[in-house]
Amino acid sequence: MAQDSSRPAFWDERYRGGVTPWDAGGIPPRLREWLAMQPPMRVLVPGCGSGYEVRLFAESGHDVLGIDFSDAALEAARRTLGALAERVRQADFFALEEGAFDLVYERTFLCALPPRLRREWAGRAAELVRPGGRLAGFFFFDDNVKGPPFGIAARALHELLDPAFELTEDEAIPAAQSVPVLAGKERWQVWERRR
Repeated sequence: MAQDSSRPAFWDERYRGGVTPWDAGGIPPRLREWLAMQPPMRVLVPGCGSGYEVRLFAESGHDVLGIDFSDAALEAARRTLGALAERVRQADFFALEEGAFDLVYERTFLCALPPRLRREWAGRAAELVRPGGRLAGFFFFDDNVKGPPFGIAARALHELLDPAFELTEDEAIPAAQSVPVLAGKERWQVWERRR
């Protein structure tokens, strides 16, 4: 079994084997609440997985692009999305050639990456979010060193994001609203890109 979560084969094996403990099977309630108060946006969903959030963004009137580098994840997303399947495509977050987005959505993407890629992730997020735009979603805070999911400390996340972003929303997510592997360790956060 592939062991490097920075490689598509790692995720292909898990999706094809049905080993997807991060897959909530639907939309996090906090995202639905927040999105109801937002104007139309251009949205990127990196590591879109099964595509539930891509569907929500699209059906809520947003110009959304979901990307994943795993063939098996994209197959799952296309099944979820049906007629909206053109909203997802195969792409690598670190090599994506797109203009800036109003929102880059986070849910189990950062915690799926090996920690060695965190600095590169933060730099890429800053490039992909327009000034005044936002990086928002669910962040996994834990001190585990084995993963995925790879937890991060709040201080470490601030060190990565403070140069380009300002934290404007931060709240704990009830364990009942998370998948078991993340329960009690997720926080909803909104980071605004500095102008």
